Formats: sequence, structure tokens, C-alpha cells
Amino acid sequence: MEDITHLIGHVLEHSVEDTLYLIPFLFVTYLAMEWLEHKAGDKAEEAVRRAGAAGPVVGALVGIVPQCGFSAAAATLWAGRVITLGTLFAVFLSTSDEMLPIFLAEQVAPATILKIMGVKLMIGMVMGFVVDAVIRLARRDREKLRIHELCERDRCHCNGDCETCEQQPELAYDFEHDEEHEHHHEGGSILRSALKHTVQVTVFIFIITLVLDGALELVGEDALAAFLGSNPALSVLGSALVGLIPNCAASVVIAQLYVEGALGAGAMMAGLLVSAGVGLLVLFRTNRRLRQNLIVLAGLWAMGVFWGLIISAFGIAF
Repeated sequence: MEDITHLIGHVLEHSVEDTLYLIPFLFVTYLAMEWLEHKAGDKAEEAVRRAGAAGPVVGALVGIVPQCGFSAAAATLWAGRVITLGTLFAVFLSTSDEMLPIFLAEQVAPATILKIMGVKLMIGMVMGFVVDAVIRLARRDREKLRIHELCERDRCHCNGDCETCEQQPELAYDFEHDEEHEHHHEGGSILRSALKHTVQVTVFIFIITLVLDGALELVGEDALAAFLGSNPALSVLGSALVGLIPNCAASVVIAQLYVEGALGAGAMMAGLLVSAGVGLLVLFRTNRRLRQNLIVLAGLWAMGVFWGLIISAFGIAF
């Protein structure tokens, strides 16, 4: 009984820690999105389109910061179409979750760490530009901001007391119809809406993180290590699969196994490229199109495997 109580307490502690630090990222992101949608109008959409060309560069640079808060923010921004899909991939691919703390704790040579982070940065940028180029060729890059969809789904009532907006929510964010009715989006409404979005997403993340932490505690990190090391020929595929687990344990195991020599450079890179942490959870929570989310998930895994196999095939070492 004492062991069970200790396990529950340990899982709760980790889940709370993993969730709390995301709150500032989520709140600032939603606050910026609400302001963008309510105050800037069509000018904001045009500015977003113009900035989209350089999005993968910014996304990869931001994503390299050693934690997954920015991947959560990027998932939210893409759900509202504030950033491009290529920028989202750039953030996800450059993010390494707990890689850097593990490498530092294991006293990995600084030059090695910089090489790994540099490769992830370049891969994030390259794949981000590739994804955006493909979308432009397919002429799917003219999507309007979809922040209103997040509001409709979460029922944040950020349309104020406007009766027309309440009856036809899509008009609340269609600035071509501003002359037909008045909007009353005051600062308090924007703040209240951002808070409500943040609370809802935070609760969702906490619940899923609690379940994942509990499952990983029962299975154990040793089991993940055994899975990755059981078949060296398939280690790249397996590492990329484990990396998709939206929990810091995945990146911890992958980084630790690489340091111990149980994983090659290709398998390590495949797993860490897809380790976007809770960014994937936020993606599935905020973007209502399940098919799109599954395509992003599959695309992320395929990119991780592709680059992992390339690194393995050429015998690249760090």
C-alpha cells in the first residue's frame, strides 16, 4: 500500500511540474492571438502571410531552446493559422525536450552538443522551407486566420454582448462585415478569453500527462531502453516511434542511451527530431481537424526516420 501511495504521489508531482511551466507560454500565446484577431483585422492576416516566408528560420531558432514550451505555443499558433505549417515543423524538429539537460549532466563534450543542436537546427529550417514550398505549389497557403474556431470550440464568449456575433459566430472575425454591426472587444474580454483558453488546455494537458506518467512509471524506462536496443537494425524506426511519446521520458531515454553507446547517431537523431514534447498534445487539443493532426504526426515521424537513416547510412558521428 505504501508503494502505491508513493507511486501516485510521484506521478502527481511529475505531472504538476510538467504542466505548470507551460501556463505562461500558453497564456502569452493566447493573449497575442486574441489581440491579433480582435485588433489588427485584415492587416494582421497580410502581415502573417508576409512573415511566413521566414517562419521556418524563426521557428527553428526558437525551438532549439531546451524545453518544449515553445512547441506548445507553436501548435496553438498553427491551429489559429498564425504561423505556417512549415514553421510548425521547424519548431517541432528543432525542439529536443530534455536532451540538453541530460547531455550536460553526463558531461558530454560541448562541441558534440553544439554539433547535435546545429544539425537539428538546420534540419528544422530545411524541412520547414520544404513543407511551405510544397503547400505553396499546391496553392493551399491562402488560409485565413482561424482563431475564431478556437473560440467557438472552447466557448470563450469573447464576442462580448454583440447579438449578431452570437447568432453568426463567423461574422465576429469577418472584418468585411464590420459596418453591419458593432464589435465590443475590450481589453477585459481579450484577457478573459485568453485565460479561459489557457485553463482549458492546461487541464487537458495535465490529465493526459498524468495518464502518460502513470503508464511510464508502470512500464519503466528500462522497458523503453530494451525496446530501442533489442534490434539495432530497426533502432532508427523504434527511436523515432518512442520520440513521439509526448512526455519528457522519451527524450531522456533516447539521450541517455546515446551517451551510453547503446544507440547510434542516426537512431539518436531520429528520436530527438520528433521529440516535440507536449506540443503534440496541444496540437490535437487545439486543431479540430483530426486528419490534419494525423498527417502532421506521420510527417514528423517520417522526417525523423529519413534523417536518421541518412545519418546512419553515411556513418556520421558527433
